[in-house]
Amino acid sequence: MTGNRDLYARLRGGRRRESGFTLIQMVMVLLITMILMGFAIFAIQGALGNYRLHNAVASATWAIQSARYQALMEGYPFQVSFSSTTNSYQLLSASTPGSPSTFSNVGSSVPLSATAMSLNQSTTYQFTPMGYVSANPATALTTTPMTITAWGNTATIVVSNYGNITVTYGNGIKQ
Repeated sequence: MTGNRDLYARLRGGRRRESGFTLIQMVMVLLITMILMGFAIFAIQGALGNYRLHNAVASATWAIQSARYQALMEGYPFQVSFSSTTNSYQLLSASTPGSPSTFSNVGSSVPLSATAMSLNQSTTYQFTPMGYVSANPATALTTTPMTITAWGNTATIVVSNYGNITVTYGNGIKQ
């Protein structure tokens, strides 16, 4: 059968048509694919940066809430200390309920994130059994709150005098 088609094609003076793609078609497909992959890589990097920032913020807010809860439940002061040099936090408790000036570590220091990030300042929040919060530096509660920066994204964490936490991301979204 194929022999007859070849014969008919030769009799009509034409060549038999070959099936497949031309080199130009293949190059165009590869070019379009590479452009789409480039856009996807930038989108994924931005999403990863946001994810890492949200992860560090979640860790910090959890530490603050945990220290406040412990102070209320145990009946003596607790502190959470954030270090800008190690990008970690340490939970501390008053060694005895009667002497809130002496604090000891509860467990070991915990990193805020496994990826590159930074804190604007070292801050210590102290929680009393009555629910009041103080900070060192004292301006951390008012004018210079704690700021976390990760992969070009920024989040500001504000803690009120009674432990309410407000997180504002660089794009103005509050959480």
